[in-house]
Amino acid sequence: MSVFRNLSRISQYSYSSKPHTLNTTVTNRFHAPLSTFLSHFATATATNTHTDYLAPHVGLGPTKAHEKARVVVLGTGWAGSRLMKGLDPNIYDIVCVSPRNHMVFTPLLASTCVGTLEFRSVAEPIARIQPAISREPGSYFFLANCTSIDTDHHVVHCETVTEGEETLDPWKFTISYDKLVIALGAQPTTFGIHGVYEHAIFLREVYHAQEIRRKLLLNLMLSDVPGIGKEEKQRLLHCVVVGGGPTGVEFSGELSDFIMRDVRQRYTHVKDYIHVTLIEANEILSSFDDRLRRYATKQLTKSGVRLVRGIVKDVQEKKIILNDGTEVPYGLLVWSTGVGPSPIVRSLDLPKSPGGRIGIDEWLRVPSVQDVFAIGDCSGFVESTGRPVLPALAQVAERQGKYLAALLNKIGRSNGSRANSIKDMDFGDPFVYKHLGSMATIGSYKALVDLRQSKEAKGLSLAGFLSWFVWRSAYLTRVVSWRNRFYVAINWATTFVFGRDISRI
Repeated sequence: MSVFRNLSRISQYSYSSKPHTLNTTVTNRFHAPLSTFLSHFATATATNTHTDYLAPHVGLGPTKAHEKARVVVLGTGWAGSRLMKGLDPNIYDIVCVSPRNHMVFTPLLASTCVGTLEFRSVAEPIARIQPAISREPGSYFFLANCTSIDTDHHVVHCETVTEGEETLDPWKFTISYDKLVIALGAQPTTFGIHGVYEHAIFLREVYHAQEIRRKLLLNLMLSDVPGIGKEEKQRLLHCVVVGGGPTGVEFSGELSDFIMRDVRQRYTHVKDYIHVTLIEANEILSSFDDRLRRYATKQLTKSGVRLVRGIVKDVQEKKIILNDGTEVPYGLLVWSTGVGPSPIVRSLDLPKSPGGRIGIDEWLRVPSVQDVFAIGDCSGFVESTGRPVLPALAQVAERQGKYLAALLNKIGRSNGSRANSIKDMDFGDPFVYKHLGSMATIGSYKALVDLRQSKEAKGLSLAGFLSWFVWRSAYLTRVVSWRNRFYVAINWATTFVFGRDISRI
């Protein structure tokens, strides 16, 4: 944010009459290192009036011949982070734009809600994933949102992220790109149901997990206050999870473990009031083998999770209403019903795939525009490719990011890194996705491992303690950095010996 504050001071005094160039009489007043840093930025318009200063448009101008080509990456999810990790900083300057400066290791996010893991264990700073962003003079990370894309002029329009009351107003700026990778992810699907955004909590970001944990512990402590009636205690301590996919099932399993092993020891006065209900319109874990689904249903029921088949019709402050008229009171409501295109993805004037995602071809390029690629949950194959839209899974996004990083490095080595320079280039083999299998923990030291490549295919499937050991081992090795692997291992060991942390911070 200090970058934009310094730029605003400069723009208040004087701009050159020529666009894309800062006035040298201004920059000479500063030390050489600062002027060198500011030389990477340019102004889209330049005037000397104070009125125009109120809403200046500054940013990174087009790269020059003696500079490295610039790859702009929108997003820090699985796809964007894996892409940046694989990009060669000797070929490209890497500029990342995202409202968060870290990647979230989502498979372990449910564990942070109940204190099995600490939040920092699942957050990986982008500067550790790609050190060039904090070291190279032409590479940057901007805490901002993309607001629009001008593909004709190779420009991305952005607006800074602000929080709280005592902060600067959102600052608008632009970034010129040679190659653009859109990895904006997706947003939770609510199916237009009234009250979901107002009263439910999603589970996709670290702050979602923090909110769930605070709410859960607050309800536990409030229910112990003298004067709280039995009916209100039951409502406060009723945790409802909507959505029977892997995220909903894993959170329900973690929550049941928390109740069985920690709440009943430390909140003995209310231990008989706390319950978990999992609501799903069809079968839970629909992508898993039938045998594994039946096993999961049996184990969740045995651990105290109530399974309800129904469709949520309305969400109110203290209860949800199902399609058959049943009212379900709750104290904590977690919504996990899948994902769909975000508003910014829907607003972009780009080809779309079935379902509203950004359309891509076999090489992850966006058709009909130059130098634009899309990966992860925000993208899907256009119908002309004859390929189905891939599921919104972490392994899909990660492998797309890995493939595109190798492709962009190949393009750079073939002198195609500049804007509008790859029209007739041979990209080689297209992207091919092979499903590696699915895993989910269901609590009580049990998990499911389904290694089939599709629902119709045959393959190995495991359930029970051995699967739980495989699940933990696999995800421990998939954690990005050795630092976070150490954190996760220590957190698991500490929880096993001393129990979960129930501090409300």
